[in-house]
Amino acid sequence: MAQSSIEWTEMTWNPTTGCTKISAGCKFCYAEIMSKRLQAMGVEKYRDNFEVRIHPGSLNTPGTWKNSKIVFVNSMSDLFHKDIPLEFIKQVFQVMNDNPQHVFQILTKRAERLLDTHSEFKWTHNIWMGVSVENDEYKGRIDLLRNTNARVKFLSLEPLIGPLRNINLEKIDWVIVGGESGHNPRPIESDWIIDIQKQCERAGVTFFFKQWGGRNKKANGRILNGRTYDGMPELEL
Repeated sequence: MAQSSIEWTEMTWNPTTGCTKISAGCKFCYAEIMSKRLQAMGVEKYRDNFEVRIHPGSLNTPGTWKNSKIVFVNSMSDLFHKDIPLEFIKQVFQVMNDNPQHVFQILTKRAERLLDTHSEFKWTHNIWMGVSVENDEYKGRIDLLRNTNARVKFLSLEPLIGPLRNINLEKIDWVIVGGESGHNPRPIESDWIIDIQKQCERAGVTFFFKQWGGRNKKANGRILNGRTYDGMPELEL
């Protein structure tokens, strides 16, 4: 685990690492870049760089934390990748079920497998399930998420690389929006973000604006409409 600089979480926990690209938002994957750095530093988990790997030795980590945490699960992977055995995913869920003092945030682009397997898991109140949607082509992931048993459902619209009009926000609790960062980021338009913020407002869905992104994401900041948007679902601990 590690303290996280991601604005909408506190910690990261990676019982699996590695992934493969499946859609446009993966083009400049931050986790792949970070994995190469960690491999070069000699970190054991990343000795195979970005190959998909499970780490049973990391399963018990959340039970060692003294205080309640908000935890991003698999910031360096995708829990629903086809190469991660279902039995291991069940073990990850069991750890989350057994640690109700923490909130666990899971994010996937593999919404098809999520829906295919969701009934295999116990969706306790502290598990927030989200899907990534980078442009209009992948809005179908939202419908798949909507049909799962997850109690808290959220969308990560990052990196937002195109407009997302008329989003069906039924049964969605939280929406995060962010621009792409890095050396050659694809541009984000303010109209896209403002439109999504207004859709959330009309639907009564909590909205979080993470960043404008760009080559210097810190300098570009996260001010929208003259303010920050830090909405999160209510914590039930």
